[in-house]
Amino acid sequence: MKPAHKDQKSKLILEDGSIYEGTSFGYDKSCAGEVVFTTGMVGYPESLTDPSYAGQILIFTYPLIGNYGIGDDSKDEFGVLKNFESGKVQVKGLIVSEYCKEPSHWNSAKPLKEWLIENKIPAISGIDTRELTTRIREKGVMPGKIVIDKDIDLEDPSKKNLVAEVSIKEKIEYKSGKTRVVLVDCGAKLNIVRCLLKRGITVIRVPWDYDFFQEEYDGILVSNGPGDPKQCKATIENLKKALEQNKPIMGICLGNQLLALAAGADTYKLKYGHRSQNQPCVNIGTKRCYITAQNHGYAVDEKTIPLGWEAWFRNVNDKTNEGIMHKTKPFFSVQFHPEASCGPVDTEFLFDRFIEMMQNGK
Repeated sequence: MKPAHKDQKSKLILEDGSIYEGTSFGYDKSCAGEVVFTTGMVGYPESLTDPSYAGQILIFTYPLIGNYGIGDDSKDEFGVLKNFESGKVQVKGLIVSEYCKEPSHWNSAKPLKEWLIENKIPAISGIDTRELTTRIREKGVMPGKIVIDKDIDLEDPSKKNLVAEVSIKEKIEYKSGKTRVVLVDCGAKLNIVRCLLKRGITVIRVPWDYDFFQEEYDGILVSNGPGDPKQCKATIENLKKALEQNKPIMGICLGNQLLALAAGADTYKLKYGHRSQNQPCVNIGTKRCYITAQNHGYAVDEKTIPLGWEAWFRNVNDKTNEGIMHKTKPFFSVQFHPEASCGPVDTEFLFDRFIEMMQNGK
């Protein structure tokens, strides 16, 4: 299929009947998904390849997208992509206010438009993203569709097991040191792998439903991922068994929700989620506040946290839970992204805390 014509008119249609008209600059095909927004000023290649956005039509609130193009597919010495968070574009579609047609950056290998067409991702520019974001903040995220070549039905991705779709299918091992971590890939961002490897940790990356007890490991890290955590029944059951041991466990984003569910707590869907690079989170014990990157649509219900556990971090804006920890055992998780790429990196020290637990047996 050929790319869309330069000034082909396209529409974003929401479940509530709202219609936003713009110009297509991506792949010439209609798509449907859950419409969400993110407020990051930079990092669009990382966001578009983040598996946590699977099944979603993403709105960038920053007015100028494409200004530094797209990097190449180069890999580091461990075979991990340098410029992306996975090996493919994960979003269903893209909505921007203004598309920059002429990128300017030393690391740019191609324009955003060319990359989207190669990956068969539709995109619309010329949308009033401020008005659109306000609507979602007032009414909540909702199904929507980008209509370009023909009309299609709406689709609600939250009813699917999106984790099963984005998780790896076979085990991958990255050797970097004696300490071994099982990374339960629920849609893991590659910067989690990078953060562990650069600290000399061997990473055993396994599918979301993998029986990791057959592996030799010093700790378990449960990754980020898309959708409703309650769909991940196999992961939750494996974590319940892991909680009977004393080997350290760390959870990130969806991993926070899965660890909470395994411990006996509950989760719920947020009205419009947290998707940004500027969410303030306070450590409840020290009262210190950190600026964090986030991408999730569900949260842990603090009122349901069981005995032996406690809330660790809390969102300053809406008071939602941002992390839990066990009072006596080496188990903890955070709702935000300590591996944030392209930043902020304020909480990357949590990887060091996790590694210290594994190496010191505490």
